[in-house]
Amino acid sequence: MAELRTERLVLRQWRSTDHEPFAALNADPVVMEHFPSPLDRAASDALIAREQARIDERGWGLWAVEVVATGRFVGFVGLAEEDFGFDWTPAVEIGWRLARAAWGHGYATEAAAAVLAFAFEELGLAELVSFTATTNAPSQAVMQRIGLRPHPASPFDHPRLDPGHRLEEHVLYHLTADDWESTTS
Repeated sequence: MAELRTERLVLRQWRSTDHEPFAALNADPVVMEHFPSPLDRAASDALIAREQARIDERGWGLWAVEVVATGRFVGFVGLAEEDFGFDWTPAVEIGWRLARAAWGHGYATEAAAAVLAFAFEELGLAELVSFTATTNAPSQAVMQRIGLRPHPASPFDHPRLDPGHRLEEHVLYHLTADDWESTTS
């Protein structure tokens, strides 16, 4: 299993001690503003179980994020496979969800940059995508800070949301390995 480290963070496999703080962040209506609804404890625990299994199976997924200095769990950052049946899928998405107390410290950007390097250098992926509701300006700012660019298919209507849902319209960003390499060399 891959464990990623940055100056301030460790991206690691999930632990039993992550369940309670993860459930709390998933129940926070401010954290979940750009998702269809907050998650209850059962759904939050099920997400951890799915990601633990994916990480065990492949060595990567949506990793738990811990602040090195405090040992505090603050959310997840990582990779997920997506296939919506669009021309740009199947794709590997880079995504994040952090507790509100962890916002504004640059953790999402720092962790996502480490995930980009892992995806391109270790996994040899050709491209990564990231998407969010058009209303989610903070996540779009993270996408831009890590070098992702608007995808030609952006915006798109998220197929897992009902037509007319307040979050249906999503922006799509992407980065190819070639573009990433040209910015890091």
